Parts: sequence; C-alpha cells; structure tokens
Amino acid sequence: MSSFSPSTITCSRAPALSDATIRATPWRVPESDLWIQPLITNKILPPRLPTITTMQRQWTWWLAVAVYIVLLLAGQTTATLLQRFYYNQGGNSKWMQTLTFSAGFPILYLPFLVTPSSSSSSTSPNPPLLKISFIYTALGLITTCDSLMYSYSILFLPVSTYSLVSATQLAFNAVFSYFINKDRFTFLTLNSIIVLSFSTAILAVHSNRDPLSSSNEISEGKYTVGFLLALAASAMYSLILSLMELTFQKVIEKQTVKAVLEMQIYTALVSTLGAIVGLFASHEWKGLKEEMEGFRKGKVGYVMVLVWTSVAWQVANVGLVGLIFEVSSLFSNVISTLGIPIVPVFAVIFFHDRMDGIKSISLLLALWGFASYFYQNYMDYRAEIKDEVSTV
Repeated sequence: MSSFSPSTITCSRAPALSDATIRATPWRVPESDLWIQPLITNKILPPRLPTITTMQRQWTWWLAVAVYIVLLLAGQTTATLLQRFYYNQGGNSKWMQTLTFSAGFPILYLPFLVTPSSSSSSTSPNPPLLKISFIYTALGLITTCDSLMYSYSILFLPVSTYSLVSATQLAFNAVFSYFINKDRFTFLTLNSIIVLSFSTAILAVHSNRDPLSSSNEISEGKYTVGFLLALAASAMYSLILSLMELTFQKVIEKQTVKAVLEMQIYTALVSTLGAIVGLFASHEWKGLKEEMEGFRKGKVGYVMVLVWTSVAWQVANVGLVGLIFEVSSLFSNVISTLGIPIVPVFAVIFFHDRMDGIKSISLLLALWGFASYFYQNYMDYRAEIKDEVSTV
C-alpha cells in the first residue's frame, strides 16, 4: 500500500482504510485536527442539524403539548368558576359537585374508540386483570375523596383564596415525585416548595380578615375548615398524579394514548360510582328537587351548570392525562398550577372577590414559586438536549 500522510486527506473524499492499517500508521492526528478523526476511522458523523422528519416529529410533539396545556387551563378555570357559581346561585349539595368531577367520563369513549392501538402496545403483555382492577379501584376511590374535599373547600372559601391554597399541590407533587417516582431535588425545587409554603401561610394568618364572597357569609370556623380541606385535597391530588405515573412505569409499562384514556375512564367510573353511593348514603338526594326549584337561574340553569361543569372537568382531565403521557405527572401539575393566577382574575370580575394587599403578596409568592420550578424544568430540558448532542 502506498505511503499515507495527513496532508493527503481532503474533505471531499476519504480513502477506505482497514482497522489494521490505521493501527499500523506511525503518526497521530494533532489535537487541532481532531475534527477529521471520523474520516480517518471510516466513521460517519450524523448530521448536527435535525432532518425534516425529526423536525416534523418535534413540531408534532410541541403542538400536542400546547393543545393539552390549553385544554387543561381552559377546563380547570371554567370548572372552578362554574362550581362557585353553583354555590352562589343556591346550590348546596357537596356530593352533587363531587359527582361532576368524574360523571362526564362517557365523553372520553369517543376518542378512546377512534384512537388506534400502536403496534408496540399490541405485542406488549397486558397487566394481570386483578392487579390493574385493584389499582383502578383504589385510584377511583381516592379521587372521590379528593373531589369531596375540593367541593367542601370551594363552598367555604372565596375563589381567590381557594385557588391560591391549591398552589401547594406543586410542592406536594415535588415531594411525592421524589419518593415515589425517584425524581431529584435541586435548589430551585426546594426554593419553589419553601416559597409556596410561605404563600399559603400568609393566607392562613390572614384568614380572619379575608373578604367574604358576595353571596355567602362564611364564618371563621368554616373558613379554617375550608382552608385545611383545600390543603389536604391538593396533597391528595398530587399523590394521585404520582401514583398514575408509577402505574404506567411499573404495571402498564407502555405509554400510549389509548392506555392513558383507559386509565382515566375506569378510574372516573369508580369515582362516579363512589360519588353516587355517597349522594344516597348522605340522603342529599332527597333535597335535590327542592334545590333545583330554588336555584336562582331556574331549573334549566341548574341542569346546565352541572352538565357543563362535568364537561369542563373532563376537558381538564384530557389535558392532564395528555401531559402525563407526553411529559410527566410533575409537568402536568406545573401547568395546572400555572392556571391558579387565572382563576382569581375571573373571580374578581364575576364574583366580586377582592384582591387586597396580603392576598396580592400571596399571589406573587405563588408566581415566584411556579417560576422557580418551571425554570428548573427548563434547565433539565436544556441539559438533556446537550447530552444528546454530545453523544452524536
């Protein structure tokens, strides 16, 4: 074979050399010329710029995430305001409101039926029926308890206070994700937890001076109960999300749209049955006719509020499970927390809640905590992208 020197290497064409010839070559490539090493070793560098197919997948993913975010924010805000409207107009059944959290699940059958099963999921073994049934039942019953606590808390609290207390769900989710989903803590995550805790502490101290709703006289005792129930409901909501993600990781072991919808449908079915049992066991069903007749917007308005509240919660759930599928339960909770500053704005417009100085500071602290956590997620995303490029 003819002699070979680095000066004969060009970018237009690299000679095909065997590994034995390369090892026998008595020279080394200078560090300044390491960029030509892949040519010498007959290795081809993948293109640094994304291909058209890759770009299309990225745009499709971002579009799906954006749609899920809009669904979650719109559904959550609408449902919260409609619940408050229900109580302000004379509604008083906590179990009926609990029922609206899950009773709209039949509308999910349409996307479930039209969504095709992926080829990979068809070859994956299904989890044991008894095991997955127990998980769906447990999640459904926990959801019923969580919904009932939310129903009581929104009855005893102004919408603005209720929404700000619900901001703690992000801190709870960070804790559950650390212990259950094995996520890691960082300085920004801890900062988010501490700031959100201060945000709710300010509201607790300020409870005896919080302006009441325009329609309901709320005693200090009921305010305290509502505050504690909202706090407990936020913790249980975060636990549900972490358990759902753990179920996908350890039991279902496949993350497809059909699997996500299946989980939402069956857990909502159990939750609905639990709410119906509670409605009859508490004898609240006996007062529904009188409640409908005394509703200030009439019987039609009563039914429409309940129906659209149920639809709004299912819209929010679609966005929620969609974000769990596309990203993670923690990210879905981040977006849910993002909607917290939206609700008080509409509450001021529709229900005449007042945003005094203390509550405004609490809102700013909640936003600070969210921004801190969101920036941590952004940094993690950038680190993942950098790692992918370095391995090319």
